[in-house]
Amino acid sequence: MPRAVRDALDLTPEQREFRELAADFAEREIRPVARAVDDAQTESPLDLWRTASKVGLTAFMLPSSVGGGGITDLLTQVLVQEELCHGDIGIGNLLTSNGFFADPILELGTPAQQERWLAPLTGDDPPLTALAVTEPGVGSDAAALRTRAVRDGDEYVLTGQKAWISNAPYAKWFVIFATVDPGLRSKGVTAFVVDRDTPGLTVGSPIRKLGQRAIVNAEVFLDGVRVPVANRLGEEGQGFYGLMRTFDASRVLIGASTTGLARAALDFAVDYARQREQFGKPIVEHQAVAFRLADMASKVDISHLLTVRAARLFDAGEDITAEAATAKLVGSENAMWCTWAAVQTLGGWGYSQDFLVEKWMRDAKLEEIEEGTSDIQRIVISRQLIRQR
Repeated sequence: MPRAVRDALDLTPEQREFRELAADFAEREIRPVARAVDDAQTESPLDLWRTASKVGLTAFMLPSSVGGGGITDLLTQVLVQEELCHGDIGIGNLLTSNGFFADPILELGTPAQQERWLAPLTGDDPPLTALAVTEPGVGSDAAALRTRAVRDGDEYVLTGQKAWISNAPYAKWFVIFATVDPGLRSKGVTAFVVDRDTPGLTVGSPIRKLGQRAIVNAEVFLDGVRVPVANRLGEEGQGFYGLMRTFDASRVLIGASTTGLARAALDFAVDYARQREQFGKPIVEHQAVAFRLADMASKVDISHLLTVRAARLFDAGEDITAEAATAKLVGSENAMWCTWAAVQTLGGWGYSQDFLVEKWMRDAKLEEIEEGTSDIQRIVISRQLIRQR
């Protein structure tokens, strides 16, 4: 997206400063290592994580009360996320992943719990964390969790299995969602913070993935894991509410991530089309290529503006269930199209690993699946339309 378009937003000096910090870090530190991180397959770039933490990019979204950057408005987070993911979406999502862990703690936790688990995330060498919802047989239907939490005196006993848990091989703490009664569906879902070293908790081997390999995923097994009642977030049955509020914010941030990715594809395709010549002139002068670039630019703008709208409404305290789903749906599908279009513009070279566009296309596919597939987003949006009528 042209800089002038983005600067048309009514941003505060602080928002501009954070956006520029993220853009500079993405250009200097993220983009140069993107291919190597992808080639590593199942290793997160922990050295880069530590570098990012020293400039505040891993904890800027945490409240100042626990030592974080105090940037709790979603709009600023969206601006930062877009720039980081313009460098590389997998790495960008990794660097801000502790915010995903923090959301249910901020939504449901007591001040003491927030200090206990969030303050350590604000240092120069913070730990990685994870949020565990998905199960082998439970994806989008989070109310149907099978992982059980059975009260036993001053403890809960957790038994079950989680799948596709981001950061699982490295995480120090997990927010684990379980049910105290499967028959209650959403009203039984309860959240717990569980230490990695708790007996009975084991992590499976890293899962080899199509894209976004900077974040390593694995299964998490819970075999009679005893968790103190003090580690429960909120009351029994409040976990689903905290999760849905987390999803509203995270879906907007996915809109930002995918906008950054789509913009990277557009920037690269435009530069390539201006240099590559066929039939005696740069291919950008051929109408078929020029129109494709125009469509890419339009989709990037649409994704960005939908995401900004949702963030502003969220910050104003509005219910953004539909707007968040729309930002996620449109952003992810536009990113998939734009990365495809970049590959198409490069032709054979787009299919080669000599350029990043093939990687970006692989990276984009995840965003049409995670945190609710495109089908689920359409269900959410349509239901909201019916309710509003």
